[in-house]
Amino acid sequence: MPARSVSKNRKMADLVLQKQIEELASGHSSNPFAVLGRHPDGRGDIVRVFFPDAFEVRVVITSADGSTLERQMQRIHPHGVYSVTIPKRSQSYFVRVKWADSWQDVVDPYSFGKLLGDLDLHLFSEGRHQSPDAIMGAHCVEIHGVKGVRFTVWAPNARRVSVIGDFNIWDGRRHPMRLRHGAGVWELFVPGLIAGERYKYEILSAEGKVLPAKADPYARFTEKPPATASRVAAPIIHEWHDADWMAQRHEFHKVNAPLSIYEIHAPSWRSPESGQGFVSWGGLADALIPYIQELGFTHIELLPITEYPFSGSWGYQPVSMYAPTARHGEPQEFAAFVDRCHQAGIGVIMDWVPAHFPSDPHGLACFDGTHLYEHADPQEGFHQDWHTLIYNFGRNEVRGFLLGSAFYWLKHFHIDGLRVDAVASMLYRDYSRKEGEWKPNIYGGCENLEAVSFFHELSALMRDMYDDVMLIAEESTAWPGVTMPSEAGGLGFRFKWNMGWLHDTLRYMQRNPLWRGYHANDLSFGMIYAYSERFILPLSHDEVVHGKGSLLSRMPGDEWQKHANLRSLYALMWAYSGKQLLFMGGELAQWEEWNHDGQIAWHRLDEASGKGVYNTVVALNRLYRSYPALYAEDYNPRGFQWVIADDAQNCVFAWLHYAPDAAPVLVVCNMTPVPRHNYRVGVPQGGYWHEILNTDAACFGGSNVGNAGGLHAQDVPAHGMCCSLDATLPPLAVLYFSPVAS
Repeated sequence: MPARSVSKNRKMADLVLQKQIEELASGHSSNPFAVLGRHPDGRGDIVRVFFPDAFEVRVVITSADGSTLERQMQRIHPHGVYSVTIPKRSQSYFVRVKWADSWQDVVDPYSFGKLLGDLDLHLFSEGRHQSPDAIMGAHCVEIHGVKGVRFTVWAPNARRVSVIGDFNIWDGRRHPMRLRHGAGVWELFVPGLIAGERYKYEILSAEGKVLPAKADPYARFTEKPPATASRVAAPIIHEWHDADWMAQRHEFHKVNAPLSIYEIHAPSWRSPESGQGFVSWGGLADALIPYIQELGFTHIELLPITEYPFSGSWGYQPVSMYAPTARHGEPQEFAAFVDRCHQAGIGVIMDWVPAHFPSDPHGLACFDGTHLYEHADPQEGFHQDWHTLIYNFGRNEVRGFLLGSAFYWLKHFHIDGLRVDAVASMLYRDYSRKEGEWKPNIYGGCENLEAVSFFHELSALMRDMYDDVMLIAEESTAWPGVTMPSEAGGLGFRFKWNMGWLHDTLRYMQRNPLWRGYHANDLSFGMIYAYSERFILPLSHDEVVHGKGSLLSRMPGDEWQKHANLRSLYALMWAYSGKQLLFMGGELAQWEEWNHDGQIAWHRLDEASGKGVYNTVVALNRLYRSYPALYAEDYNPRGFQWVIADDAQNCVFAWLHYAPDAAPVLVVCNMTPVPRHNYRVGVPQGGYWHEILNTDAACFGGSNVGNAGGLHAQDVPAHGMCCSLDATLPPLAVLYFSPVAS
């Protein structure tokens, strides 16, 4: 090649390099590895580093024979770009930096090659990576004998992404990342960092705008709110002791097994002894586990614990879908909490929120300057009810992000069930929208086909990988087949919250007993559709907030009648077809509406009326576990038989529960404050029927009207039965009877 051409090419290369250096120094470089690190340069290698505000920079070279050589680097840009030529034969190097107050030895982040494999990136882009948390986010790793942290983040439309933190004084110029173009993933290994480091991502949009610093979507640990930085998580090293529970979990979660759930908001269940801050996971375990064992619930359900910035959202506006909230401690402490629950025979369900996310500037909203996780069109991407954003389920990487989150909790924390929040809002494009405020699907309908596909994939993967884990839907409409398998046209959930039963029953119980006779349908109608899905009956947190008052305060009558009505409500729920869920504080007959900044009304245990309701819940759970007829055929109509559903005048209802090879249970309800003597109730067999529950018993705070522990059936046909009981029905009370084997 002619010398003139060589000179011209060299000049062009120098101009390109100079432009790249200018972009790097000004914080606009999209390819820092083109400038920084080690590059061939004739007979030697040139090393360039970037240390703004450094006083002096040196390079320490290690030769193949192990000897070292230290050379001063030349500042080639006033903002802090340095350069030096080293021998090609040199084995490795590190950088020695003089700051205003000290020297620092640094292994050059730009001396390392690509970090993620092509297969991992391909699977990530397809949304099919089974453990995206293993490749994304911040991980403590060792590369070529050097320990540090590998950072990876998805931001395909960004011009530049930098990792920032205390380690670089939050300067986005210092650690720009490498873009893996095909996947839109940025990566960087920063030597010397350890677990616990605070960090975020500084993103320069395609338009050249520096966005608000973003928390890591895949962060597995965060600062304690209101601080918003992500933290490098240590590997979860926990020695599990729940092998017995895990081995039997499949049996515990069968649809014919007892399932009774205590719903809990961890920050407000009990305040720490200091009265400040939040109880730790260990402190919660110390107090909660024996309490749940005494109450007799089979499972607890935690309101969302995925990190959330606004305490007033109760966790339902999460930002970090892979991080247990730092309010209660570190991830390892949460693992220990679940382990202790399992060892005590208590399952742990967690609320999981893929329906929406908040628009906090440090979160997922417009993550790389574009609508990356959410829809760009507000008719699809903005939630009018909660002023939050809606995930774009049609995007592979977003589906993979959410699926990865679900399985992360099952794999690393042994979670026993995911209750999916606000499913209805995901299924319908016109959810809570007026005509003209929503966009139809490709067939012109209101169904969100992408969300349906997401649920099909989630439920199918869960069945294949964790068939002993429960998937529970909070779904408030009549969408068909929520708990049917996806291959049969359903969504694939194991259970669904029965919102219809909830609203009908509470509406009935809130009525003055004088008028209940005109509304008997509110109690009986639910049995028409009770077997269309596998239902859980929820008296949840949603029923004791936003001015609704507590359950007790919504009951009619004087103080005695309110408590009697509440005891009857619980006995009705435990005796209805379906599983049960009760929000914390309900067992104490709390007078006040739930306050997420306080704690539940523990003083009620010292009051006879509150202790009576507590004792009622204990008795209900004990009976529920002891009598298979109360749970084994919850989802089979052969397990239920109306005895009395037409005595509207007296507001009396009665029904029978059956189970194979088990004694039946008769349930009789008197929903008025008037005792009814010599009330005849048909039963299917003779002999002695033990009164196994009377919510009017003195130990529950009642008037102690009843049947002296049981009744002998008489050979008097009634209600289509061969025999009957001549019973006394206490006021505002529910009775359970079961025959004693002869």
